[in-house]
Amino acid sequence: MGVLSWAAPAPAAMDYAKQVLIGADFREADLRGVTFNLTNLRDADFTGADLRGASLFGAKLQDASLRGADLREATLDSAVFNGTDLRDAVLEDAFAFNTRFQSVAIDGADFTNVPLRADALKTLCASASGTNPITGRNTRDTLGC
Repeated sequence: MGVLSWAAPAPAAMDYAKQVLIGADFREADLRGVTFNLTNLRDADFTGADLRGASLFGAKLQDASLRGADLREATLDSAVFNGTDLRDAVLEDAFAFNTRFQSVAIDGADFTNVPLRADALKTLCASASGTNPITGRNTRDTLGC
């Protein structure tokens, strides 16, 4: 008779929707697939966090740090990025069409294949610079400035 083995079930993605998480510390956290829809994340720290496939629909991210975060394939639609630090973040294939960007730091961010409204693109291109340390892509090129 063979050895019976089974894998532990995959952990369910956390759901932080509609919560107030002002100043929360998520540095270097594995947040793949986590839901933060309509969540107040003002001053939250996501530095270096893995947010691949996460949903931040309508999230308030004023003055939050997403520096070096992996946001590939994340849903950022209708989120508010005001004073947000996105330096060196990878946003490749994220959905951010109705996202509001104001006074954001994007040096070295990678926006490859991110759909953006014309007004958001104009705002981002005005301050775009640097090269992403993970993908090696130039921020201005990824935005199509």
